[in-house]
Amino acid sequence: MKIYLDTVGCRLNQSEIETFARQFRSAGHEIVSGAGEADLVVINTCTVTSQAASDSRQKVRQAVRLGAGEIVLTGCWSTLEPEQAKALPNVRTLIPNGRKDELVRDLLGLTEPEFDLEPLERQPLPGKHMRTRAFIKVQDGCDNRCTFCITTLARGDGISRSIPQVLSDIQAALQGGTQEVVLTGVHLGSWGKDRAGSCGQLGDLIQSILSETDVSRLRLSSLEPWDLDDNFFELWQDQRLCRHLHLPLQSGSAGVLRRMARKVTPQSYAALLTAARAAIPDVAITTDLIAGFPGETDDEFAETLEFVKRMNFSGGHVFTYSARAGTVAAGMLGQVPHNIRKSRSAALRELLSESRQTYAERFLGKKLKVLWENSGKQSDGAWLLEGLTDNYLHVCAKSPQPRWNQIDSINLFSTDSTGLMGEINL
Repeated sequence: MKIYLDTVGCRLNQSEIETFARQFRSAGHEIVSGAGEADLVVINTCTVTSQAASDSRQKVRQAVRLGAGEIVLTGCWSTLEPEQAKALPNVRTLIPNGRKDELVRDLLGLTEPEFDLEPLERQPLPGKHMRTRAFIKVQDGCDNRCTFCITTLARGDGISRSIPQVLSDIQAALQGGTQEVVLTGVHLGSWGKDRAGSCGQLGDLIQSILSETDVSRLRLSSLEPWDLDDNFFELWQDQRLCRHLHLPLQSGSAGVLRRMARKVTPQSYAALLTAARAAIPDVAITTDLIAGFPGETDDEFAETLEFVKRMNFSGGHVFTYSARAGTVAAGMLGQVPHNIRKSRSAALRELLSESRQTYAERFLGKKLKVLWENSGKQSDGAWLLEGLTDNYLHVCAKSPQPRWNQIDSINLFSTDSTGLMGEINL
């Protein structure tokens, strides 16, 4: 059977469809690059924002237009809105998040998890979801109760995967030629806390990976700032650990953070960034911000602008507040008018763009190593390469060969709004 896998949303969703691909292949099926080629389409949906939910529905309609006959939905949106999901054209079945780990087994009617006995090496997904980096799921669910977040309802409480399970997935990725592994989870920093001390904390998992594998690069996805202390940054003495921390802030106003039920203050967040920068030279720190949270006054937004400016982030994501049914924030008084939310989002994006540019300019005239994620042949016969440094700088360079999934030392000579240009130092 030919199967097409698609996803909306976070790196965790990407990790999950890569696992589905490996399991389908192990059971003898083929993963194809488009819905029109497939006998079965599986879509991993998202509902973190209203736009993500809309995108999830659109994925189904696009697949139908391309000729998909049977569609299976899983993920956060279809879990929370099953009746809407079932009403979409050609949707054959829903697999809720609680049974997502058994999705392939359920769809194929397998009584034994035969594809888990000897995991196949990782092969990048064909088509637009092809990645050189392997996203490895180490944790799912979240025990936080941020008032704006729907993910806790969709994913449930935090559950950690064991060190042997994680190492097995990483070894499969390395056998397939992966150069960079990215650890993912809904609440990554909580890894191990649900196992009553039987497997340690996130730092212990990281040390196990670094000591028991020969991974070239290990990157961490989003980490909540209250899960970390100064000792955590000592892990970066191993240079295989990428110099990039994504630490969601959401707001620079203490009042807004309290209403969000975030376990951090502007002061504690600033102190954490100071410690990280002291321990990790040239570390990139990116963040998430929400504009127009209920009750956010002009003064509170001004506090956020000032704080974000002082933090000198190397980039980040700005989300216009989107009320999600079932969350505490959706019922709060003082819902900010949509036009004000949009204008505040624009101001924050401009500020992050400026700080991203300032950070990138620090590396002009220097050499950094780049893992090439994409390559395309140009009209002059050269290949335009695109990739990432370990500190999450986007770099482009030209080469006579495609060099996909290779790591090269690059001389960086110019920068623009999209990233840095460089020359391969062969």
